[in-house]
Amino acid sequence: MGTTSVSASPSGGVMVGGAMMTADKDIVDNAAGSSDHTTLVAAVKAAGLVETLKSAGPFTVFAPTNAAFSALPAGTVETLVKPENKATLTKILTYHVVPGRLTAADLKSGQVLTTVEGEQLTVTKTASAVTIKDAKGGMATVTIPDVVSSNGVTHVIDAILMPAK
Repeated sequence: MGTTSVSASPSGGVMVGGAMMTADKDIVDNAAGSSDHTTLVAAVKAAGLVETLKSAGPFTVFAPTNAAFSALPAGTVETLVKPENKATLTKILTYHVVPGRLTAADLKSGQVLTTVEGEQLTVTKTASAVTIKDAKGGMATVTIPDVVSSNGVTHVIDAILMPAK
């Protein structure tokens, strides 16, 4: 009665940023282990969202990598994490979170998702990729789908999603 898995983890985790992401950890604890998500974790802390993202959820998080943050104009991240910009940072981060647990199989082309921030994201799904379009027309590609946590699921993305306002 064996199962095939690319992971040696007994909980069937996924490797992200050099660390095993497992379903027995919450979204924040999994992300904190990823060397590819140090900027995101720092931003979540600066926005005061750790407690929220450690709660029962469930949440679906589109998690930008450090490279996605680095692609923003110089100084953007440093400016956003300042205490006086907490509201803006919170708005951007909560735009990456959708209520509920949506796996890649649940995402359909043309599907419109309403974020915790209140604005919408649009899913495009092809045989080879899932992309997410933000309110400004920006696109992010899911590079690692279905990182399951105890309180939701994370999809690693390659760009920052921006709300309209």
